[in-house]
Amino acid sequence: MKHSKRYNVAYTMFDRQKRFDLNEAIKLLKSLPTSKFDETVELHFNLGVDPRKADQQIRNSLVLPHGTGKEMRVLVFAEGDKAEEAKKAGADYVGVDDLIEKISNGWFDFDVVIATPNLMGRIGKLGRVLGPRGLMPNPKVGTVTMDVGKAVQEAKSGKITYRVDKFANLHIPVGKLSFEEEKLKDNIKAVLAAVLRDRPPTLKGVYIKSITLCTTMSPGIKIQVASATAEARS
Repeated sequence: MKHSKRYNVAYTMFDRQKRFDLNEAIKLLKSLPTSKFDETVELHFNLGVDPRKADQQIRNSLVLPHGTGKEMRVLVFAEGDKAEEAKKAGADYVGVDDLIEKISNGWFDFDVVIATPNLMGRIGKLGRVLGPRGLMPNPKVGTVTMDVGKAVQEAKSGKITYRVDKFANLHIPVGKLSFEEEKLKDNIKAVLAAVLRDRPPTLKGVYIKSITLCTTMSPGIKIQVASATAEARS
């Protein structure tokens, strides 16, 4: 894979094998050459879980203390009073059959999908297109709910969802590069604490094998797992 000149410069600016503490990693990330746009900061985990086992399929959500820095476009499948509730809460798109048709035809200009439970049967056929994108409503992460107003407000204020992939990795956005260091750290600690709570009770051995911090366009910075998780617990 061919990288940009800026990426190659960043690649030479630090020891790629060293594991940094959280403060060092954030400072280093913000010191790297930047793009012309405000890059998303991401935290990547490699876990010791077996995603093939139902009780080790990590999937959850949380509201970041300082949001994601991104304007979230929220789509809600709802009817009647619940549709009005969603609109009042600030949903960008509200409907049922019209939205199902648009999505079936390849429209995906939204970031979060919320649905009332009674409509899941009608939108189930969208699972094959929404599922791979991580957009299918799911009660575990609070996107299948009758409290659509609250769900919309949380999505707009920085709620993120995450799930482990087939290689036992998690890829979680934690803010924008323009965020102050302390705000980035607060968001990262919130994510770390959430992932630690997700540890399957049946898991034996090491849970978090590695943690890497990066932006959309930067090389990854390895983080000391023990010190970072200790900070998250404090």
